[in-house]
This record gives sequence, C-alpha cells and structure tokens, in this order.
Amino acid sequence: MKTEIRLITIEDYDAIYDLWNATEQSRKALNPVDDSREGIERYLKRNPNTCFAAVSDGRIVGVILTGHDGRRAIVHHMCVHPDYRRMGIAGSLVSKAETALKQEGIQKIFGLVFKDNDPANAFWEKQGYSLRTNLNYRNKSLNADIPTGE
Repeated sequence: MKTEIRLITIEDYDAIYDLWNATEQSRKALNPVDDSREGIERYLKRNPNTCFAAVSDGRIVGVILTGHDGRRAIVHHMCVHPDYRRMGIAGSLVSKAETALKQEGIQKIFGLVFKDNDPANAFWEKQGYSLRTNLNYRNKSLNADIPTGE
C-alpha cells in the first residue's frame, strides 16, 4: 500500500476531524473551539508549511499538526487511523514535520501525550522525544467552551 505525505489544507478538515474521532485518545484531546473548522483554519494560516496528512487510496489515514512561535515548536495533534498503524506512517509524518520545522529555523520541539496512552508514549520515546519530569504543564482556558483538563 502506497502512502503519500502532503501538506494539509482546510479542505481536508472534515476528513481530519473524522480521523480524530476514530480513536478515544484523539477524541479526548479535542476541544470545540480550537479544533473547529475555524480554529483549524486559523492554525493552518499561521503554520502553512508544518502540518501534514498521510493519504492512502485517496483517504486521509494519518495527520500531524505542528506549529511554532519562532523559537520552539509543538506537536498539537498526531493521529493515525487504527487500521493503518504499525506501517511506518506515524514515523513518516513526524520526520516530515521535523524537516519542515528545521527549514523554518526551529531547533526544539515538544509535544503533549496523555500519561495513560502507553502506545503513544512508547512511540514518542522511540522517535527520540525524552520525557521531561522537571516541568509542570500549566493550563488556563480563556474561553468557557474549552475545558481546562484534569
């Protein structure tokens, strides 16, 4: 099976949203504002060269959203459809995003992974992403429609 990695456009939104809803872990990372069509459109306008889709037989089967502030990058969403896992798609998406970020002058990337998502944590460790235990992640919602998390 041939998989193409390409940049995401807002026209991909419905397929990406369906993909995110294909797994419980991805669903619980979504919020109704930032992950709405309007929220993703804003994100893609700000990060037009660092967000990628894996496409197989015309279907989006994987996605990575990465963006930066000019000094550090963050992986905001990364998901591969359960039927397409363990085929190297996630690694290809990460590699493509890392290359794009390096081309934009970014030298450091971080990502957030739910503590209870053992497969994802193992994946990121394998990709060379170390676990930071000396930081606390703090969160404040400026919009009542966005949950603050646990």
